[in-house]
Amino acid sequence: MKITVDRDVLAEAVAWVARSLPSRPSVPILAGLLVRTEDDKAVLSSFDYETSAKITVAAQVDEPGEALVSGKLLADIARSLPAKPVRITTESNHAELVCGSARFTLQTLPVADYPDLPKMPSATGTVNSDEFATAVGQVVVAAGRDELLPVFTGVRMEIEDDRLSLLATDRYRMALREMTWNPTSAQADASALVPARVLAESARSMISGEMVTLALSSAADAEGLIGFVGEGAGGSRELTTRLLDGEFPKVRHLMEIQPSLSVRVNTAEIIDSVKRVSLVAERNTSLRMVIKDDRIALDAATGDQAQASEAIEAAVDRISPQSDIDAVGFNPHYLSDALSALGTPYVQFAFTAPGKPCLVQGLDEVDGEPKPDYRHVIMLMRLPS
Repeated sequence: MKITVDRDVLAEAVAWVARSLPSRPSVPILAGLLVRTEDDKAVLSSFDYETSAKITVAAQVDEPGEALVSGKLLADIARSLPAKPVRITTESNHAELVCGSARFTLQTLPVADYPDLPKMPSATGTVNSDEFATAVGQVVVAAGRDELLPVFTGVRMEIEDDRLSLLATDRYRMALREMTWNPTSAQADASALVPARVLAESARSMISGEMVTLALSSAADAEGLIGFVGEGAGGSRELTTRLLDGEFPKVRHLMEIQPSLSVRVNTAEIIDSVKRVSLVAERNTSLRMVIKDDRIALDAATGDQAQASEAIEAAVDRISPQSDIDAVGFNPHYLSDALSALGTPYVQFAFTAPGKPCLVQGLDEVDGEPKPDYRHVIMLMRLPS
């Protein structure tokens, strides 16, 4: 194989594919990154039996072929090369990279031992890439990180005709984002539990093109795959991953909160205040929100060592005259994540009773209606008596 590729294109392509490589591969061959030619293009791919990544970039192909090299090493090399065209030549058991006066020789791995990438399922529909990236970013913050509870590390994707819903929870918070999309079938109806980490990577890396194609395997398919196809910097990208097993908890009903008290504040102001006050919040202690008639006060402490408090102007509506909520406790990290995901000038907190879940929604105007497409629920923490 003899190909020439633009340095920036190669570095971006290798970095993206290498992100899907396992940090501790079960067999050494899975640490490899496959480079092969296809007409006047170069195709770079990786696969670890769970997730596959493939990117196609423009290249000058003087001699077709394929080679399997260490993905992490190739990524480090490509990132360090000077801004000149990169010439890649392969022989029987090694590959040579030449870029300007820089020259690298890499041992190749046996291509015959490398597993075939899974076949991309048939397209299920398309969604605007920017909106998809925003929606995924708003939801994955609520997904769990504990691999011992894999069902909580996923995002439940629900398809109902032209409606696409994304839902995640780690048991202490949950996020739901709904949007319209373009299904390939007039009566699309499906659901899948997608690993949050892979979903976030696919959405974030395919925003160069206008649309992202979602490809969900049929219920009869034993493999249980979802695929994403889109454009990224340097070339077209394809990513597949196995769906997670297990029954996602039924948490949608927790989103249906009928508040007895609502609090509306400027989003930027409360984000900054939470950051400042939570600096003194001791580990596993709450950030307290004290609710007055026309303002809220945030306070936190680390025992007797440090305390902080800050007041913010707020629009407080005691919807129920019997509401006795005057102070609530938030996990400061959960609150910060929820506020940062909103992307709106104002935020509304909807409370039902002390200790009950709080619904967080965005507002375009302080006296406007909450935006219905994104809902974030946080379980409140018990305040010390």
